[in-house]
Amino acid sequence: MTPAIYLVKGREKSLRRKHPWIFSRGIQKIQGEPQLGETIDVFTHDGQWLAKAAYSPHSQIRARVWSFEAQEINQAFFEQRIQDALILRQDIIQRDGLTGFRLIAAESDALPGITIDKYQNYLVCQLLSAGAEYQKTNLVNALTAIFPDCHIYERSDVAVRKKEGLEESVGVLHGDVPPASVVIEENGVKISVDIVNGHKTGFYLDQRDSRQQSMKYVKDKEVLNCFSYTGGFGLYALKGGAKRVINADVSQPALDTAKHNAELNQFDISKKRAVFLNADVFKLLREYRDQGTKFDVVIMDPPKFAESKAQLNGACRGYKDINMLAMQILKPGGTLLTYSCSGLMDQVLFQKIIADAALDAGRSVKFVERFEQAADHPTDTAYPEGFYLKGFACKVL
Repeated sequence: MTPAIYLVKGREKSLRRKHPWIFSRGIQKIQGEPQLGETIDVFTHDGQWLAKAAYSPHSQIRARVWSFEAQEINQAFFEQRIQDALILRQDIIQRDGLTGFRLIAAESDALPGITIDKYQNYLVCQLLSAGAEYQKTNLVNALTAIFPDCHIYERSDVAVRKKEGLEESVGVLHGDVPPASVVIEENGVKISVDIVNGHKTGFYLDQRDSRQQSMKYVKDKEVLNCFSYTGGFGLYALKGGAKRVINADVSQPALDTAKHNAELNQFDISKKRAVFLNADVFKLLREYRDQGTKFDVVIMDPPKFAESKAQLNGACRGYKDINMLAMQILKPGGTLLTYSCSGLMDQVLFQKIIADAALDAGRSVKFVERFEQAADHPTDTAYPEGFYLKGFACKVL
C-alpha cells in the first residue's frame, strides 16, 4: 500500500487551487511509514484523494506535489514534464538565439525542487528537495531519453538541502565532466560559463531580458556595473555603445572571465573603455562618493541578501545603503538600474526601499521602467512564489 497523509480539515483549499506545498501543521495523520522523498498519496480529512506528492519528514514543507492526477511518478512522468517545459520555451529560444537557457524552473514547471539549466550540450541540475533526490534516477533517464547527446552534471551544492535532510552533492550524472568554459550565446552576445565552479549552475540566466533592456540607457555613457560577476550587464553596455564600463566585483576569477567575455565578443577594450576592478562594492561606492566621482549609469545587481524571513530586515538595510550610495554618485539625469533577486522581498517593498534611499541621498528619483526575470523563468498562476526577480530603471535628478 502506498503511504499516505491526511490533511487537517480545511487545509485542502490551497491544493484545490493547485498550490504544490503541504506544510507540517496541515497534516492530521500519516498512514504507513513513508521514507525520505518517497511518493505518497494525499487525502482530505474525510478520505477524498487530492494528489501524488513527495514526502519530506525534516522540512516544514512536509510534502511537495508531483501531480494532481492519479498517475505513476516514473520516468515517463518526468519525460512528459520536461517535454512540456521545452515546448513552452521554444519561441523564446528561437527569438533570442539562445544556446543557454533554463529548461526546468522547479515548481513553476510542476517539478518541485528541480532546477535544470542547459548550456550548449550540458544539462546542469540542482536538486533541492527530498523528492527530487529520491527520483534522481528517473529524472536522469528522462533527460538522456530526450537529450541523448547531452552530458548531465549536478550542482546541488546548496545549503538549503540540509532542511530536507540531504547532504550537498556535486558531480557527473551522465557523460563527461564539463570543460572549464562552455560558451553560450544570447541576443547575439557570447558568454563563457564555468559550470563546475561558477555561481548557481554557472551563470545568471534570469537577468537576460534585463540585460537586453539595459542597452537603451547606455549609449555614449559612463557606466558603473556593480557586483558584475562575469560581466553580463557590462557586455551589453559595451554592445550598446557605452563610452566606458567599469565592472566591479570582489572575485578576481569572475573579473578574469568578464575580460575574456569582452574579448570573445571582439569588443574594443583598449584605452580603458572596459575596466575590470577587483573591489568591495560597498567600500568602492563610498570612495567614489567621497572623491566626487560621478557616472551616467549605475547598474546594481547584488547577490541575494535575504535567505530567510529572519534576514529580511538586514537585507532591507543593505539594499537601501547601496542604492543610496549609487544615487549619490550619479550625475543629474543619470540612470540607476537596480535589482533584487531575494524572493522574500516583494516588488512593493523593494520600491519603498528605493524611495527611502532617495530621501537619504537627497535626490529626486523617478521610476521609469520595471523589470523581472527572463521569460524562461516563468511564474505559474498557482505558485506566485515563483516570481522572485524584480528591478527598476530610475532617473535620478
